[in-house]
Amino acid sequence: MPFEFINTHIQARQQDALLRKRHVVQRATARTITVNNATYLNFASNDYLGFGDCSIKLEQNNLLGSHSSPLVTGYQAQQQELEQYLCSALGYEAGMVFNSGFSANSSVIKALFSDKSAAQNSAIFQDKLNHASLIDGAMHSNAALVRFNHNDLKHLRSRLEKSKAHNKLIISEGVFSMDGDTAPLKELLALAKEHNAWLMIDDAHGFGALGKTGLGSCEALLDEGLALPEILVITFGKAVASSGACVLSNNQLINYMLQFNRDYTYSTAMSPLMAALTLTRLQAIKRADNKRQQLSSNIAFFKQLCKHHAIAVMNSDTAIQPIVLGCAEQTLHAAQKLKQQGIWLTAIRPPTVAHNTARLRVTLTAAHTHADITTLVEHLKGAIA
Repeated sequence: MPFEFINTHIQARQQDALLRKRHVVQRATARTITVNNATYLNFASNDYLGFGDCSIKLEQNNLLGSHSSPLVTGYQAQQQELEQYLCSALGYEAGMVFNSGFSANSSVIKALFSDKSAAQNSAIFQDKLNHASLIDGAMHSNAALVRFNHNDLKHLRSRLEKSKAHNKLIISEGVFSMDGDTAPLKELLALAKEHNAWLMIDDAHGFGALGKTGLGSCEALLDEGLALPEILVITFGKAVASSGACVLSNNQLINYMLQFNRDYTYSTAMSPLMAALTLTRLQAIKRADNKRQQLSSNIAFFKQLCKHHAIAVMNSDTAIQPIVLGCAEQTLHAAQKLKQQGIWLTAIRPPTVAHNTARLRVTLTAAHTHADITTLVEHLKGAIA
């Protein structure tokens, strides 16, 4: 029988407690989620500031459809305004809006090294914990892929020194999605400059939640008057509580992407309505000091309670607070016990994370109360015992 491997692989996943399933969500906020008519405290949302609960009113009518790809008639004023806002806020020359962060990350890398002759003299240096979209982009490019140990600058330096590539691109994340820790941006920039390399940062989980005005991981660099990464990817599906992404860089790089980025060229452009709504949300994020302060308070409170109850969380000061249990089956069982107690929490298992590092990934938001967090920690004690 053809395609017998499909059932074989599904059965293997199930036996290893790694089978993935979808759940139909009837209603979700940053604080609660309703599935199968049952409502839970939601500690699995990426809506870090709780903006997903806020409606947006627009002053003008915006069409839902963009009608075509950006290089035909799909690039409209709303998308340009969104790009220009981010360029102005972060100090970049040009931007490029995509329909998803995955597409932005993977396609930029593929396009940058699409010229085979140039790619033969190029190398991509990626943190081992980088998102799948970044790894996939490198694997499907024509350049050499070099991995370095997570946030290990000595290992990266060694890799750079051994490389004979003329074009070097270092790629990391502002906030790592599964560990919740941050990249040493200043040190990465210095190392890139020393080795005549470029730096690309995916700030999906940092933008909105970090920085004095929510500009993300790079705002601290701006405050110190330092150079920014040559390529910065901002995604809108986390703290912005929207969807899509924007790639920020210099005019030349964005013009190159317009010529050679296949995802951008052959996809229908972002909806003008979505672009307008996202821009309005970005303007609100700049003023969301209270939400960022509440999020910081919730993170500190959670870490304090975990320490008091001897619950081992990873070294993270962001909204992502993982509790590594190791065994996939044990982690899945813990998540199921928490659901029985009215808490929705995701069991993250291989291949999303490395073997023997399955974890409960707690994500905190500004919408949670200290009472919510106390309830979570009380039930965590029993679930992981």
